[in-house]
Amino acid sequence: MKTVFTLVFIALFNLGFGQEKFDTAVVEKFQKDLNTEYADAKTSPLTAEDLKVFKTLDFYPISEKYFVTAKFIRTENEKPFEMKTSTSRRPLYVKYGEAHFTIDGKPFQLNIYQNIELSQNSAYKDYLFLPFFDLTCGKESYIGGKYIDLKIPQGDTIAIDFNMSYNPYCAYNHKYSCPKVPLENNLNIEIKAGVKKFHD
Repeated sequence: MKTVFTLVFIALFNLGFGQEKFDTAVVEKFQKDLNTEYADAKTSPLTAEDLKVFKTLDFYPISEKYFVTAKFIRTENEKPFEMKTSTSRRPLYVKYGEAHFTIDGKPFQLNIYQNIELSQNSAYKDYLFLPFFDLTCGKESYIGGKYIDLKIPQGDTIAIDFNMSYNPYCAYNHKYSCPKVPLENNLNIEIKAGVKKFHD
């Protein structure tokens, strides 16, 4: 299970990250790459039954509204903790920082995490993990929340493109072990961006 989980993150990590400024073409490439991964039996998280009929994931329309440049606050001296997952696995994470931003004039905050094991791999030492809930979860979006991949920012801001949020592999197949979104990362707003839920 540990190996499968690590490969999942590396596969998604290699799909690319958000941009410093909004660019529809970057999001379109992200969606195309994600569909390509899911259509390939070698890389797809889909069950064999779903893979046979898979054509495309269902995405919200790309919207600049859901691209934010957040104030980034590095949280020093945080203690690593065991993040709950959909299985008994408890990977070590640490809260790396906070993102403060506004949408529709309303202020929001999300905690950003770093996977301890992954950070020890030189190729992924800059990887940050942003899991979140929003008011679409359990309705149009996956009930278990969504993920965004980020890189450690150079300054005191970090670009977050919710258009590039995706579902945990557990949304498609129960054989995977997926981190559960920490309760503090629950947004009181509908984020109509990224991948929608897979099944009605």
